[in-house]
Amino acid sequence: MEIGIDSFAATPRDPNITQAAALNQLVDRIEHADRMGLDIFALGEHYRKEFLDSASTLILAAAATRTKKIRLGSAVTVLSAADPVRVFQQFATLDLLSNGRAETVVGRGSFVESFPLFGLDFKDYDALFAEKLDLFLKLRDQEVITWSGRFRPALDEQAVYPRPLQQKLPVWLGVGGTPASFVRAGMLGLPLMVAVIGGETHRFRPLIDLYRQAGEKAGHKAEDLKVGLHSLGYVAKTREEAISTYYPGYADMFTRIGKERGFAPVTKGGFDAQNGPTGALVVGEPDEVAEKILRHSKALGGISRFTFQMDAGIPHEQLMQAIELIGSRVKPLVG
Repeated sequence: MEIGIDSFAATPRDPNITQAAALNQLVDRIEHADRMGLDIFALGEHYRKEFLDSASTLILAAAATRTKKIRLGSAVTVLSAADPVRVFQQFATLDLLSNGRAETVVGRGSFVESFPLFGLDFKDYDALFAEKLDLFLKLRDQEVITWSGRFRPALDEQAVYPRPLQQKLPVWLGVGGTPASFVRAGMLGLPLMVAVIGGETHRFRPLIDLYRQAGEKAGHKAEDLKVGLHSLGYVAKTREEAISTYYPGYADMFTRIGKERGFAPVTKGGFDAQNGPTGALVVGEPDEVAEKILRHSKALGGISRFTFQMDAGIPHEQLMQAIELIGSRVKPLVG
């Protein structure tokens, strides 16, 4: 199983840390993850004050020059709000800079700020994504393309450059809990990245089964229908240290986001339930975290990748320690 980190490049909570320093610390963490043998480091894409990842490919490009083996990707690229030609060119360039280590997880995103920012209509939410995904996959597979759609000018025998170093740039489909998204990934034969940030992880098994059934029905090989799991988590030397470090930032972030969406504030009891044996949170010491990842994998019928999302106001030094523990203690137990 591949193990990695997903980051949303959180704006520092400490007023003494500038945004410039925070971004440079993030690149330091990507470099550290490479040294510790992690398989993937991916960045999100948001358009909110809390995050610094609106131009994530630029951050990944900086990391490409300082890393050797780790794969560099997105989590997720909000394809609905972008021009697929530019997205392809950016990741193809990243692939060249990194000597073939780029990949992307494309999705619709869980926030809506990109729609007014780029003059898009939210009623076209799914239609935009479906059309742009179709174009993006054609760009990946063909050097010269003829294509037309509703939301972008047509392309007529248009060559698109540069081409990536990898023969086929890896593209995963990022999903939340919408059955149609799981079916779409299966029909297209794309690897699936499932974001589970609440509830009990095993409840996603019927949706993953739906993905695999759709993929096999469409003629894709079972071994090509890979499943990854993105979870909120953190690792420290002891369970007590992990929880005391992670909980305050987690509670603050999800209480603020929940207020926007009409949800109740986070409570410690709710957190503890989410961090129980079947809950979505993966916060603890290395052995129990590894055990929980393997338990989730079994419950979901087997996963090929697990990524930690650790953005919860945790200081850089402690995130560096967590990455070291994930690489030296957790990865050997689940790999």
